[in-house]
Amino acid sequence: MPTDIAIAHAVKLKHIAEIASLLSVQEDDLVMYGKHKAKLPLKLIDLEKAKKNKLVLVSAISPTPAGEGKTTISIGLALGLNKIGRKTTVVLREPSLGPVFGMKGGATGGGHSQVLPMEDINLHFTGDFSAIEKAHNLLSAIIDNNVQNKKNNLGIDPRTVTWKRVMDMNDRSLRKIIVGLGGTMSGVPRETGFDIVAASEVMAILCLSNDLKHLKEKLGNIFIGYTYDRKPVYARDLKANGAMAALLKDAVMPNLVQTSEGTPAIIHGGPFANIAHGCNSIIATRMGLSLSDYVVTEAGFAFELGAEKFLDIKCRYSGLCPGAAVLVATVRALKYHGGVGLKELNKPDAEAVSRGLANLEKHVENMKQFELSPVVAINLFSSDTPEELAVVKKRCEELGVPVAVADVWGQGGAGAVELAGLVAGAVDAKATCGFKPVYEWEWPVQKKIEAIAGKMYGARHIDYTARARKDLEKITGLGLDKLPVCIAKTQKSLSDNPELIGRPKDFVVTVREIEIASGAGFLIPITGEIMRMPGLPERPASENIDIDENGNITGLF
Repeated sequence: MPTDIAIAHAVKLKHIAEIASLLSVQEDDLVMYGKHKAKLPLKLIDLEKAKKNKLVLVSAISPTPAGEGKTTISIGLALGLNKIGRKTTVVLREPSLGPVFGMKGGATGGGHSQVLPMEDINLHFTGDFSAIEKAHNLLSAIIDNNVQNKKNNLGIDPRTVTWKRVMDMNDRSLRKIIVGLGGTMSGVPRETGFDIVAASEVMAILCLSNDLKHLKEKLGNIFIGYTYDRKPVYARDLKANGAMAALLKDAVMPNLVQTSEGTPAIIHGGPFANIAHGCNSIIATRMGLSLSDYVVTEAGFAFELGAEKFLDIKCRYSGLCPGAAVLVATVRALKYHGGVGLKELNKPDAEAVSRGLANLEKHVENMKQFELSPVVAINLFSSDTPEELAVVKKRCEELGVPVAVADVWGQGGAGAVELAGLVAGAVDAKATCGFKPVYEWEWPVQKKIEAIAGKMYGARHIDYTARARKDLEKITGLGLDKLPVCIAKTQKSLSDNPELIGRPKDFVVTVREIEIASGAGFLIPITGEIMRMPGLPERPASENIDIDENGNITGLF
């Protein structure tokens, strides 16, 4: 069986100008990055046209080590919709180098359902992550410089500074560090740390901005800490947001590439859904809707994480609304949620599939709480048996949910024609687009957290640590309590305990602290043991990645 990278190398890529022409975009409007990548200027966005076209959201059941292939299905669905005559663009997030070299690997799809060139997209791409990292760390340097110098000093109390540094790599050793050592000329010593770029507030700001002007304004709203006389300090007080925005002038433009079948794909932004809001940029989604009749987009991890944030945060800030929602599941993942060990997943076990359906049922229930009509996509693996597939199909029929088996890895768009027909039917059946949010922004912060944890996760109770309660007081004092909440939680479970697979019940969620992301426009309750700087696994994916003397890369997947 060929590898993803071998399949990608077998595709003869079209010039990016040819891909752009499919969207009626002129070559002169492209900002070219070689022959196969380009940036799209924001002037191509047509808000009125975007409102009339159709958006499809793809999410998934709770992730497992077996993988669900949500990105692969998203790409394949877009290919399938094009095959049935719907002009469709897939709009995705950019991969982070952390997972590429860590455990997950690349994020460009798989098999015959990929976005290309996959090595470029997975490794640096057009430099957006680097620009975000530099803009974030510029603010870090400005803060420490202001604390160090007697002139032009705002009187910032370094003990209250919440702004960390970021890098786009998994490195647990940098979670907590001391800066400013080495004497008076090297700064003021204080405790700080690193987050991964995908968790940077600058990343979230980029993804929730409307344009460059809006981006600069939101950067200025970043909360830094307090002065010694307890006055709040924001990035605009340090006059940092102009320079930060200048570093992001190209990164704010979404990236155009192509799929393995030569259709357009727009890729932009990359916040994780377990530690941020998990969606590509508003700009990219609007761009896709301006240039094609249908857009397929995904929300990170499972529905209770990325999709909840997509709907309660991204859609409410932007006015976007999905006309259909797809839930990706695999037989292998359902067996895992049914109690089967990772090494045994290739063995037929229809009973384990049936046990694992409780997880799928909860996500379907969550979709219906938003008053969305779900379509289930079973991502086909070669080890799946007809009996196992029949168990999933039967339960979906009992739930009144359309379901299709999609072999997009093996067949590309041809393997998603049935799924595309169901999705198109769901979109066309919806006269007006709308959904019911889980909470209202004006509610108290605790009520918003409890609504998400109770309705989406199934939690019985929420515990708040002493630090979290103090954070709540600070948030209210700053007048930021009306912001939406973006809960940081493990993706491995509906609960905040990664060991509780399937559909756990009667569990308690613990909120350890609540971070302020006033620039992005949300609050981040951090639950359980979730970390905003991941670590590498015992055997990182980097061990398999290599390059030969001719520049050919191997080991990416």
